[in-house]
Amino acid sequence: HGQSVWNLENKFTGWTDVELSSKGIEEAISAGRTLKEKGYHFDVAYTSVLKRANDTLDYILKEMGEDIPIHYSYKLNERHYGALQGLNKDETRAKYGEEQVHLWRRSATVRPPELTEDDPRYPGKDPKYKDLTKEELPLTENLIDTVKRVIEYWNSDIKKDLEEGKDVIIVAHGNSLRGLIKYLDQLSDEEVMNLEIATGTPICYELDENLKPMKHYEV
Repeated sequence: HGQSVWNLENKFTGWTDVELSSKGIEEAISAGRTLKEKGYHFDVAYTSVLKRANDTLDYILKEMGEDIPIHYSYKLNERHYGALQGLNKDETRAKYGEEQVHLWRRSATVRPPELTEDDPRYPGKDPKYKDLTKEELPLTENLIDTVKRVIEYWNSDIKKDLEEGKDVIIVAHGNSLRGLIKYLDQLSDEEVMNLEIATGTPICYELDENLKPMKHYEV
């Protein structure tokens, strides 16, 4: 997605439903224009249930002049940052140390501190998630937790469209997309720590008939 207002304010966002910043809107429009100019066309779209991804997708499709089915799933949401959500990253580094915050942000296996269920930030208080079981509502997540739900959704929903030869656009978040790339490119836990995904920048994956990547590149 494009830059959000909390990206701009350098805050941990996670499942907090924040808006795109004005720069993020420009990034989304620019991405749509670029995709159209380079001749891309999509048959179906997948996105999270968070506004910053949904709005990015809407701007892209509007620029491209595409009217296609859109599927929404919490399984494409950003990683849940637990009790870090809403905190400024620099202030968190000052409090907990650079190394600890780097582990919370980038490690595949380390989870940030948990929310409690009475915390206003707990996703069970959000009507968007009213149909989820308690087990599906995270108190915190590491990257592996995020990868697990993204790949479940890849296998249950996204894959069948690709197998039918459809061109698919996925608009999600830094960590849910890192999770998908980790799976597609078979990256190790160490390799994925150094993987950065820029806001508002489309990445094209060309897959073979077994849905294995042949190549990928920024559009």
